[in-house]
Amino acid sequence: MRANPKADWTPGNVKAVARAYGLAFRQRGTSHAVVTNALGRHLTIPMHKPIKPLYIRRLVELIEAAR
Repeated sequence: MRANPKADWTPGNVKAVARAYGLAFRQRGTSHAVVTNALGRHLTIPMHKPIKPLYIRRLVELIEAAR
């Protein structure tokens, strides 16, 4: 994700990466999801295909902040 944030990332990819890195993934309804790291920082991501590169970059930052 870090190397290519402009790829066609899908909501399923975001969910899989979040769970792989131990982030809480919560999606109520179909339009948005909230990803939370162990420090309590969160990111709200619109779940429209493809996910915009801005949100992919912020997800990578959220993962790195928890390390």
